[in-house]
Amino acid sequence: MADTSNNGNSTGGSGLSLLGLLRRPEAGAAAGFILVFVFFSYFGWDKNFLTPLGSSTWLNFASKVGIIAIPVGFLMIAGELDISVGALIPAGGIVLAMSVEQFGMNIWLAVLFTLVVAGVIGWVNGMLVTRTQVPSLIVTLATLFVIAGLNAYVSKQIAGTTQHSLPDAGVVSEFILGDYHNLILGEGFTIFRSLQSSFFIWIGFALICFYVLHVSPWGNWIFAMGGDQESARNAGIPTNRLKIALFMLSAMAAALVGMTEAVLANSASTTTQFGMIFNSIICVVVGGVLLTGGFGTVTGTFFGTLTFGIVFQGINFTTFDKDLNMLFIGVLLLIAVLMNDTFRKLATNASTKKK
Repeated sequence: MADTSNNGNSTGGSGLSLLGLLRRPEAGAAAGFILVFVFFSYFGWDKNFLTPLGSSTWLNFASKVGIIAIPVGFLMIAGELDISVGALIPAGGIVLAMSVEQFGMNIWLAVLFTLVVAGVIGWVNGMLVTRTQVPSLIVTLATLFVIAGLNAYVSKQIAGTTQHSLPDAGVVSEFILGDYHNLILGEGFTIFRSLQSSFFIWIGFALICFYVLHVSPWGNWIFAMGGDQESARNAGIPTNRLKIALFMLSAMAAALVGMTEAVLANSASTTTQFGMIFNSIICVVVGGVLLTGGFGTVTGTFFGTLTFGIVFQGINFTTFDKDLNMLFIGVLLLIAVLMNDTFRKLATNASTKKK
C-alpha cells in the first residue's frame, strides 16, 4: 500500500484546492480538532483557555501523550499494538533516577543507558511477536505486567523503596529534558508560557517521524506491512526486522516520557500509568489510523493528540460541572471519530468517481 499522505495530492489535481485538502487522510482529524478547539475557546474564554498560560495546560498534557502516540500509531499502521508502554513510562523514570542516584552515573550516560534498557524491552516484545505469532496485544499485555512487577521488585531490592529522588540534573539537562519555558517579548507580549520541555521534544519527534513515514522508503514498508504482511514479505521487505524496530521505537519513546517526568519532578515512582495506554490509542484512532492497519498519518495523529488534550483538560476552563468531564470526553471524541470516518468516505467516493 502506498503512503497515504500522498493520496490527497494524487486525487486533488494540481495546485492547492479545498477538495484536495478535504481528501487528505488527516482532514477528518483536523476537522475534529477545529471543532473541539472552537467549542472550548467559546465556553472557556472567561477562564483563559486561550491565554499562553491556559494553553500550556493542554499542550503540556498533549505533548506527553503525543510522544508515545506516534510510534504506537506506526505499530497500528503496521498491524500491531503495544500496550506495554504503560509500564515503560515509570520504568524510564526509575532507571534514570537509580542510575544517577544509586550508581552515580552522569545524567546523559544515564539517559543513554535508560534508552538502551527500553530498547532491549522493545526488542523482546518484537522477537516474541515475530517468532511466536502470538498477537501483539497478548504479548505486550504480558510484558506490561512483567515490567510493572520488575519495576517494584528491582527498585526495592536495590534501593529499598519504590520512590526515588533524582538529584539536580544540571541546568542544560533540565532545560532539554524537564523544565518550564517562557518566551516573552518586549512590553510583556507573551508568545508562550510554562511550556514543558516535552512539548518541544514532541514537535521535533513528530517532524522526524513525519519524514520516516511519509518521505523515506521505510514509510512505504510500514504501510505495505499493515496492508498485507505476506505480500510485503514476498516483495522483499524485511517485515520481522521492521516490526522489531517499531517495538523498540515505541518502548524508547515511552521511556523518554518517563525521563522527562522524572527530571521535571526531580523524582520517580513505580506507579504504572494504565491511563496512558488508552490515551495514546485514543489519540491514534482519533487521528485517523485504522485499527485494521495500513492507513494513517503522523499529521492525523498529531491533530488527534491535540484534540484529546483539549477535551481532557478543557472542562477545567468552563463553568460546566466537573462531574460531566467523562461525558464530554466520550461524546466529543465520538463526534471526532465520526467526522474522521465521514471525511475518509468522502475522499474514497471522490476518488472513485474521478476514476
